[in-house]
Amino acid sequence: MSIRSNFPSAPAVTAEQIAHAAELLDAGQLVAFPTETVYGLGGDAENPEAVARIYAAKGRPANHPVIVHLAPHGDPNYWVEHLPADAQKLIDAFWPGPLTLILKRAAHIPSAVSGGQDSVGLRCPSHPVAQALLDVFGARRGGHGGVAAPSANRFGHVSPTTAQHVRDEFGDTIHVLDGGSSDVGIESTILDLSRGFPALLRPGHVTPQDLAGVLGVAPRLPDGSDATAPRASGTLKAHYAPRTPLALLPFDALEPILSAARDAGERVALVARKSRGGRWASADGVHFVAAPEDPHAYARELYGLLRALDRADVSRILIEKLPDTLEWIAVNDRLGRAAAAFEARDASAP
Repeated sequence: MSIRSNFPSAPAVTAEQIAHAAELLDAGQLVAFPTETVYGLGGDAENPEAVARIYAAKGRPANHPVIVHLAPHGDPNYWVEHLPADAQKLIDAFWPGPLTLILKRAAHIPSAVSGGQDSVGLRCPSHPVAQALLDVFGARRGGHGGVAAPSANRFGHVSPTTAQHVRDEFGDTIHVLDGGSSDVGIESTILDLSRGFPALLRPGHVTPQDLAGVLGVAPRLPDGSDATAPRASGTLKAHYAPRTPLALLPFDALEPILSAARDAGERVALVARKSRGGRWASADGVHFVAAPEDPHAYARELYGLLRALDRADVSRILIEKLPDTLEWIAVNDRLGRAAAAFEARDASAP
């Protein structure tokens, strides 16, 4: 028996490989596995030592929570103090899928997965390899096994969307299940329901409009003013950054930078939608990448693109700022945090 992802070229993962990975998790070890969003670095969510290994491997601050992944037949009630009616509506609508719900954590769940907070993030991935792993691990735990899994990369770096990306980060120190390329390509939407109202903490494939359609009310959008919001994965100002310096600017502001770079003999990368590239798409000294016009396609390709540009012979990555609309909110979020990583470094330079 083997499990295949939705990608025909993806390698088959055997039941024996799934069983071995579940044994590693049961023993407190780490396993990287594919989800429809990005690859996760997984450990037993109820084992504080395993969770500590995740933090150590990533170099992640211990107060930055991780998301618990459940099998399709897993019981979210086991993990939470109370499952609100709105949470059940969203589970029915979007699970399995790229939506994480923040809820009040049950008292018996270790606080290590929550960065010491009284909340917990839960999601059920749709990738068949992830589901098979969670099913087998859950069975070892009487149906209640959960896998804590942030993205399988060094903290703050570009998230991995292939098994090779994980190997590029960790070499052979982490056991990896190869399920092909992630279909969504960016991390899950995170919605907070722990305070009695819906608040979007991290945008993703499940949009604010999607959430409003189920809840009957629009979630509060992240604007930096929600001081009582729980900490959540991927919400630091600087995150998802390549190693090559990156700037995100309106296209008109990029043109003088491109001109100056060309005059100085500097080779730079330009990432812009094909309809916006203009004369720079074929200019000397410019490594032009035509980005998709569709936001979901852009999201799917984003992290692979940034990793490829880290290997390209360019001194800087210049990215066209995208429309400030709800359709682009998730991609804008990731690009903004990637750019902020370099803005922070520039600000701290002497």
